[in-house]
Amino acid sequence: MRRMSLRHALIGLLRERPASGYDLMQVFDKSLHQVWPATKSQVYAELAKLDEAGLITVTAEGPRGRREYAPTEAGLAELRHWMLETTPDETQRSETLLRVFLLGALDRAQAKDFMLAIRERTLADLARLDALTESIDWDWRADDDLLRYGAIVMEWGRRMMEMTRDWSEWAATRIPD
Repeated sequence: MRRMSLRHALIGLLRERPASGYDLMQVFDKSLHQVWPATKSQVYAELAKLDEAGLITVTAEGPRGRREYAPTEAGLAELRHWMLETTPDETQRSETLLRVFLLGALDRAQAKDFMLAIRERTLADLARLDALTESIDWDWRADDDLLRYGAIVMEWGRRMMEMTRDWSEWAATRIPD
């Protein structure tokens, strides 16, 4: 089983339109950071590896070493193989849930406060998601796969956040005073 990699995310993003490392970081920062975070150094290092492997190619060069990339046929074949012929890794780690599991190390008031803090962080995350959603022109008729499928991913995020909010409220009521 091959795991998701930054490699596949970058090829998939470049499939939509040629982009520089800076452009790709904007996409990660605005929309992918919740499901697949990446740092600037990771993105630029992976772009160099993809170029060396022949999975992407430089399509334009600009000032200060700016390069735009696009996937090659080999890169698109690698992306399709990964999407269709490998099983997604569903393993998730959650430091928050590990801490909840270990709440017995705290007194009950601290444990309840911890759960309510999860609720507050989730409410703040929902507010940020709402602001991001309002800042995007959701023209579903446009032939823009990143927009269409990005909206579907954002809805998953919203539903997970709403579930987390509801769960944290419920859990706080289960902790006796």
